[in-house]
Amino acid sequence: MYAGKVGTGFADDLLKRLRKKLARLETPIYPFAGDGLPRRGVHWVKPKLVAQIGFTEWTAGGKLRHPRFLGLRDDKRPEDVPRED
Repeated sequence: MYAGKVGTGFADDLLKRLRKKLARLETPIYPFAGDGLPRRGVHWVKPKLVAQIGFTEWTAGGKLRHPRFLGLRDDKRPEDVPRED
């Protein structure tokens, strides 16, 4: 489920490490249906990593308000992560 984009919380060295990890997971498959997301100029990846994201609240549209990247989690599988209320 798409919940918005995160644009803060990334240091330069972290971005370099993430780029390598995400490049290995890249896929041409568009994972969302009917949501209005762009299909060109983006890179989709297989859902294999779990990111910890801090945020203020959920918007009425179901997106994260003020999301910030806190780090990757290696103690959870993507399928074991519920949507927080």
